[in-house]
Amino acid sequence: MHRLSEMAAETGTVTREQLTAFPVADQMWKLVDQSRGIRNPRELEATLTVMSSSDGPYSDAELDGSLYRYDYRSGGDGGDNTKLRRAYELGVPIILLRKIRSKTFVPVFPVYVVGDDRDGKFFLLALDESIRFLANPQHPSEAERRYIARITRQRLHQPEFRGRVMLAYETKCAVCHLKHGRLLDAAHIIGDNEPGGEPVVQNGLALCKIHHAAYDNDLLGISPDYTVHINDDLLQERDGPMLKHGLQEMNGRDLHLPSLRLEQPDRDRLSTRFEKFQDAS
Repeated sequence: MHRLSEMAAETGTVTREQLTAFPVADQMWKLVDQSRGIRNPRELEATLTVMSSSDGPYSDAELDGSLYRYDYRSGGDGGDNTKLRRAYELGVPIILLRKIRSKTFVPVFPVYVVGDDRDGKFFLLALDESIRFLANPQHPSEAERRYIARITRQRLHQPEFRGRVMLAYETKCAVCHLKHGRLLDAAHIIGDNEPGGEPVVQNGLALCKIHHAAYDNDLLGISPDYTVHINDDLLQERDGPMLKHGLQEMNGRDLHLPSLRLEQPDRDRLSTRFEKFQDAS
């Protein structure tokens, strides 16, 4: 899992090719199968990875905005399901691979199997170890539900959001074109705690750390015509090369946009956010 974290740090995603020949120490591991969504290596007693896709044949989904439902592999409750059930019995962590594009996945880990519904033919996955210790994970109290929902947002929604935004912007800052993924964030146009702040690509921008901070603090704005604007007070300041080249020279620049029109920033959201920038200026 540490090695997977390093591999995904640049873009937030990993490819099927990377997962098929995955280096750990002096060995090569296969983290995905060609046609199955559950990877059960012979060397391990329990499941290693499970794959989930919104366009797949199963009904994998969040339950009540908290836990994650993972359907049994078809063919009864045995077969590949046996080792996933063993992961539940042993309490060992596994890896959830969320497919967001053909042959491209966002890895979520560590994930724990906290329930096995044989009648409904699905497992319950928890995105945080602490959820394993709830009295009844499938029916949490209201306080527990709020906690689980926050964990789900941090561990599932935000990584998926970053992965999709990095793919859309080709791991490049929309303002300055910096291409180092470890220095880039997936910024929300409308905050995720506000109406319209859903974690979708149209509400996202790939921004380097400095431009993300400037955007969040209304020192940098982006108008609905995809033009970058810098706060008037900053334009008048004299400080040093970072201010001059990193911010002041960005004023009036055209935003770097995703090639797919459907992934480009939503103009209505930009307009709402730009009004806030103008008020602050």
